[in-house]
Amino acid sequence: MLTIKNLTAHYGSSQALFGVDLDVGTGQVATLLGRNGMGKTTTISAIMGIIAASSGSAEFDGQELVGRASFKIANLGLGLVPEGRQIFPNLSTRENLIATASNHLGVADPWTVDKVYELFPVLKGRHTAMGNLLSGGEQQMLAIGRALMTNPKLLILDEATEGLAPLVRQKIWAAINQIKQQDISILVVDKNLKDLLKIADVNYIIERGKIVWNGTSDELRADRETLHRYLGI
Repeated sequence: MLTIKNLTAHYGSSQALFGVDLDVGTGQVATLLGRNGMGKTTTISAIMGIIAASSGSAEFDGQELVGRASFKIANLGLGLVPEGRQIFPNLSTRENLIATASNHLGVADPWTVDKVYELFPVLKGRHTAMGNLLSGGEQQMLAIGRALMTNPKLLILDEATEGLAPLVRQKIWAAINQIKQQDISILVVDKNLKDLLKIADVNYIIERGKIVWNGTSDELRADRETLHRYLGI
């Protein structure tokens, strides 16, 4: 579904990515792990065209992403849940969902507002509340629902449960698992390793802009040296 090869990126004269290689298969959940400032968000931004890749390739469903405008990348079937959620504060919950609704790929059974409410029932009870009045957990659920309303083939979540209470995190992980069951590929960044490894098919660790390890969840659990060296666990 997504194949990244030798991807590099810069912020001005400073290089941030040094040849990133990463694959997400159809229906897979892949994680991108690493300490703060190691290149996780930069990698996502380069995939989505938010920042321009300097070199390398990011091929999605047979189409090259590097060099495309971010909105054209989104229209190919990539849905982003950005770090910080970035919902529209002056729109209601329902309006936030409607604002992004699209079906560029002609999905036969597309996501609807009601389907999002089934996934996150709490949002239905808050459908008239303005975005800035929602709790952090509600905003994250809304951000995920908003991305799903674009009917993506690949859902990318940057810091999926950062700063959320344990009970809310459980609801987010349960929803991500439900999304996985619908054969939507998922690339997720998060620090809650225990929860991530339960749903991940493959894991990548990034260190100073380079992928330094990849493997299955069982392999990562067993690799205590890697966990300590790159994740501080």
